[in-house]
Amino acid sequence: MKIIFKREKLIKLIQNENNLGFVPTMGGIHSGHLSLISKSIKLSNKTIVSIFVNKPQFNRINDFKKYPRTISKDILKLKKLKVNYLYIPTSKQIYPNGYNKKIKINSFAKQLCGKNRPGHFAGVADVIDRFIKIIRPKKIFFGEKDMQQLKIIEHFIRMHHPEIKVISCKTIREKNGIALSSRNSLLSAKEKNIASKIYHLLKKRKKIIIKKKFSLKVVKKMIYKAGANKVDYIKVLNINKLIKPYKNRKKYRIFIAYYLNTTRLIDNI
Repeated sequence: MKIIFKREKLIKLIQNENNLGFVPTMGGIHSGHLSLISKSIKLSNKTIVSIFVNKPQFNRINDFKKYPRTISKDILKLKKLKVNYLYIPTSKQIYPNGYNKKIKINSFAKQLCGKNRPGHFAGVADVIDRFIKIIRPKKIFFGEKDMQQLKIIEHFIRMHHPEIKVISCKTIREKNGIALSSRNSLLSAKEKNIASKIYHLLKKRKKIIIKKKFSLKVVKKMIYKAGANKVDYIKVLNINKLIKPYKNRKKYRIFIAYYLNTTRLIDNI
């Protein structure tokens, strides 16, 4: 595995690659990331992974500072998978002239996480746009755990980089049901147990919630009773009708964002 820190060196190194798979990450590599990378290795000639904690997508400076950084462990995990390239840029390389504050994204960004995290998805779209312009991949891989992000970025890439194929990958979960996330490392054993209870209570009642035979207000009370400190939102949405072009087949998911102490968790079930 070649580890590259400089943009110019990376561009020179990959200029002749014609079927390059790209997996963008912020580090804290876990089995969810590894499943994306494995899929890229399977579907691409070569695979490049990036590790970059993107400041603009954080709404609170404290969240940016406490985001898990485990670079040495990450490198070992990526070497085991035999990733071809690892790109670890500095902020100056990605943002030589500052952030793009005029970037346009789909209005779906104003719903769900967008209500409480203004500018978050614009920050994600900006950094992905910049990585794409540097790497020029054939395929880019995202997990379904961040379903809202996946749909927004998928639409953004379709509009601005139609030559690139977005590959979505199923959510990978721990044995207790919690969706794998770098933030899980910030949870105590007790908090992990609460998160597991919340996942199972939603999964168990999914069908009757979707059929509106079970009130979301009641579900919210149950989530608080399970131990959540705050519920940002809980909504049922047809994921095939989030962003045009719509699909006729209905496919419902329960979207949730909640806090355990100061750690914010999201999921769609």
